[in-house]
Amino acid sequence: MVRYTKEHKSETRRRIIETAGRRLKQDGIDGSGVSTLMKDAGLTNGAFYAHFESKDDLVTTAIADQLKTQAENVVAQAAPGRAGVEQIVRGYLSPLHRDNLGDGCPNAALLDEIGRCSDTTRQAYTDGVLVLIDGIAARMAPEDPSSARVKALSILGLMAGTLQLSRALTDTRLARELLDQGIDNALALLDAGRGA
Repeated sequence: MVRYTKEHKSETRRRIIETAGRRLKQDGIDGSGVSTLMKDAGLTNGAFYAHFESKDDLVTTAIADQLKTQAENVVAQAAPGRAGVEQIVRGYLSPLHRDNLGDGCPNAALLDEIGRCSDTTRQAYTDGVLVLIDGIAARMAPEDPSSARVKALSILGLMAGTLQLSRALTDTRLARELLDQGIDNALALLDAGRGA
């Protein structure tokens, strides 16, 4: 019997999580079976239970990982202040993001399914979203980020809904106009309540 090192097991687990994150965003939670998720990672179904207790365990882990990646690679890399929030909004509501489900945001791709998931999955999602929101709020109100938390959450909700709707439309011109209007709406919300 072959014994693998802890590093090998850790690398394999990471590969499963990353490939599952992409597949879940492309095909949805219900549309992604364990066999497909493992095949994407280049592994057999039998290897699954060496890394996860259940599909729900993998889904919870993959969602948390996707949100962590988004916080690190998008929000944390954005410029400080209002310019950073605008950078996030424009990137999020871009045709490139719309057309790239597997590499995009888990919010727009999975939000409708996450609401029907287990409490554990929903808590992992909530924890991840709060990190995103806190990063956006810190750019909106560096002196008091907690004061901007609800507005940051509203902006994220507006962006996720706009992106979902744009992805669903077959009229490409209308879908693009929707993204542009979504940018305008998010920036107007960002600027609402500021002194003139």
